[in-house]
Amino acid sequence: MSYKPRLKEDYSNSIASALLKKLELKNIMQVPKLKKIVISRGVGGAVADKKLIDHSVEELTLIAGQKALATLSKKDVASFKLRKGTPIGVKVTLRGDKMFEFLDRLITIALPRVRDFQGINKKGFDGRGNYTLGIREQIIFPEINIDKVNKISGMDITFVTNTNSDKEAVGLLSELGLPFKK
Repeated sequence: MSYKPRLKEDYSNSIASALLKKLELKNIMQVPKLKKIVISRGVGGAVADKKLIDHSVEELTLIAGQKALATLSKKDVASFKLRKGTPIGVKVTLRGDKMFEFLDRLITIALPRVRDFQGINKKGFDGRGNYTLGIREQIIFPEINIDKVNKISGMDITFVTNTNSDKEAVGLLSELGLPFKK
């Protein structure tokens, strides 16, 4: 018997059928699915200090459980002293079991550790069924040792779904357990 993440099992056993009734869909194949989660971080000081990119890659790799990649600038910007091809950010894309594992850790462990947490805002939807959540401090994740952090910085977490409707995406993400504000 192979291992299946808890949220993935919940989705296939109960969440999909609950969404079918809640969204009044005709077919189980119309139920929205979570395709991927992208965690990204811009590292503005990387132009001056190249080690900041290495620290960010290490931190995102620990948080996601998958190797993070440095993103490169696409063009020269003289006012920022930025050259084309210079690393200026870090990202990691999660799919499948690792995606559901990360989502489970985010909902059950990391978000409750946010100071004065009241829920996440519903205004992060883009109109095409994708949701972006901004996190201000990486220290809410238990994988990060606060003594080894050289600079507290945030990140963006984007949830990409296979639906084009924000209403369906809200239903999916709230059924998966994301705590939206009422």
